[in-house]
Amino acid sequence: MSDLSLAQLLDGQPVRLEKGGRAICVTRVGSEVFAIDDTCSHSDASLSEGDVSGTKIECWLHGAEFDLRTGEALTLPAVTSLKTYSVSVADDAVTVEI
Repeated sequence: MSDLSLAQLLDGQPVRLEKGGRAICVTRVGSEVFAIDDTCSHSDASLSEGDVSGTKIECWLHGAEFDLRTGEALTLPAVTSLKTYSVSVADDAVTVEI
């Protein structure tokens, strides 16, 4: 069973997904879909409320940026990378592997 439908993911608009007791930020960028831990590693803020620019997402609280592809913390104040998750897309079904 899929977690989301592709139609639910608007380009550059992150969505919070709860799966396996984890909060995951799922973001569509063009034809790709990325999944990353939803909680900023610097502060307890939801990344799914942040802004997406290309393959980067910015935490709305303090402005830390993360690479959606790798989870790498790109700017201060965050220094710790986030976990990323594999995503499969089949037709309209989007599944995040945890």
